[in-house]
Amino acid sequence: MNLNQIDSFYFIGIGGMGMSSLARYFHTMGKTVYGHDQSKTFLTKELEKEGISINYHDSIEILPKWVLSKQCLIVYTPAIPNHHKQWMYLKKYGKNIKKRSQVLALITENDICIAIGGTHGKTTTCTLLGHILYSVGMNVTAFLGGISENYKSNLILNNVCNGKKIFLVEADEFDHSFLYLSPNIACITSFDQDHVDTYPIKEALKKAYITFSNRIKKPYKKIFLFREEFFRSNNAIYYSVLKKENYYSNHFYIKENKWYFDFHTPTETWRSLPLPIPGKHNLKNVTAALAISDYLKIPKNKIIKALFLFKGIKRRYSIHYQSSKKIYIDDYAHHPTEINALINTVRKCFPNKKILGIFQPHLFSRTKFFEKSFAKSLERLDILILLDIYPAREFPINKINSNNLLKKIKMSSKEISTLSKVLEKIEKKNFDIILTIGAGNIDTLIIPIKEWLYKRYG
Repeated sequence: MNLNQIDSFYFIGIGGMGMSSLARYFHTMGKTVYGHDQSKTFLTKELEKEGISINYHDSIEILPKWVLSKQCLIVYTPAIPNHHKQWMYLKKYGKNIKKRSQVLALITENDICIAIGGTHGKTTTCTLLGHILYSVGMNVTAFLGGISENYKSNLILNNVCNGKKIFLVEADEFDHSFLYLSPNIACITSFDQDHVDTYPIKEALKKAYITFSNRIKKPYKKIFLFREEFFRSNNAIYYSVLKKENYYSNHFYIKENKWYFDFHTPTETWRSLPLPIPGKHNLKNVTAALAISDYLKIPKNKIIKALFLFKGIKRRYSIHYQSSKKIYIDDYAHHPTEINALINTVRKCFPNKKILGIFQPHLFSRTKFFEKSFAKSLERLDILILLDIYPAREFPINKINSNNLLKKIKMSSKEISTLSKVLEKIEKKNFDIILTIGAGNIDTLIIPIKEWLYKRYG
């Protein structure tokens, strides 16, 4: 398909992080962009402010007339249920229909593509790398899995400069989406079992990552691999934390609650660099972004300047309130490994503080598969408020619910709550730090919690 021959786009599930970045891209290209989502969110409201029309009712009658023309591309996400009325109608009568991942592949296939994959860390790595490429004036378009605090968007676009066009994307393993991509440079930040609805056994996920790693192409044809993972490749450039590799970071330390580290290239050492997001896991991600930047021959001084100016990603260790009395941090962590990393980092940054964690499990299948691991991770909190499972694209699974998960968590201060009751429960707790944790709609608590903290503690 030639995207240049497409005049209009209709996105079913436009409010998703991956879908909305594509919608923004085509909108900036001057195309007609319209979309549907089930409810208004921060993202959909931002898209509407930018001039993108969105409907929120599953009705065929409100579809634009041009949606069935040959000049319209219908873009969908696998999260859309099969019984969705608009989706059933468009599947039957639409002329051009593509999955989000297929459209991303079409956009990137004829230019330089850098794809960042991995179970954990791809959004942080991709956002920092996109920020570096943009800051040094490269002709980059980056599709992000989170909202960059620097650009207030999940799309970084710099097409006003000269030079070779580079597309930077996240290689999402869900639904085998990343297997449509054929990047010139790839990176795999980590390998951990997840998306068990797509990969019921770890071997299936491993095979998918190997297939992805074999899709890299010339020019470059390089893959950056974290040495501690299982991957091996003749085209690999290895990076690590503490261990000596092609690229590695070490000597990381905390001074006045700020984190610093040394970064080693194949030829030199960059000393006492700031780590913009705390945590050893984030040092891994920053190392990957710096390694790729150096490999692309970006001058050292420009990379370091961009690193100093990097503000992070929304919902990745986002500190929303900090006073001498209380601290509030919000994080997207939704996997036991990520929750462990988050709590480790908070304990390191704020030792001897009492942590109240509010966790919203994401997906029934993930909760079922990792039930024991979630329990062990959450036991490391001092106080737990557990929310109902956020279903996202799934239907309930028998006996998989937050009540059963709570029974497996061995701690004295724990309870279940709905989103609407969380604030009144917080008010009765004795804590130093609040953490909101999860990938669902738990982010709707951010403003109410912040307002309560400012009102009570100043």
